Amino acid sequence: MEEQEHDHEHEQDHQHKHVHGHYHDPAEKKRQLNRLAKAVGHLRHVQSMIENDEDCAEVLTQLSAVNAALKNLGKEIINEHMTHCIAHAIEDGNLELVEEFQKAVQKFI
Repeated sequence: MEEQEHDHEHEQDHQHKHVHGHYHDPAEKKRQLNRLAKAVGHLRHVQSMIENDEDCAEVLTQLSAVNAALKNLGKEIINEHMTHCIAHAIEDGNLELVEEFQKAVQKFI
């Protein structure tokens, strides 16, 4: 998302320039990256299970757990994006960004 500059009015009867860019809360980003790292580690374990000819039912169970972890991470990203990026896009009148996000969510679900 490119930065967008616009006037921002306040109740105190003054205006100033306000710029919205694509920004993510560092704590939220760290949490998401940690969740992703855990899922990657879990997936590597599944890979070793397959390489070691472990029980197929157990492999499928572990794959299901990885899939659920990734799905939950996606839901968190959707929520974070909606509350921050999409809210700013709507405020700024950037309907193209909203439509792009809707398409991405449709692919995710």
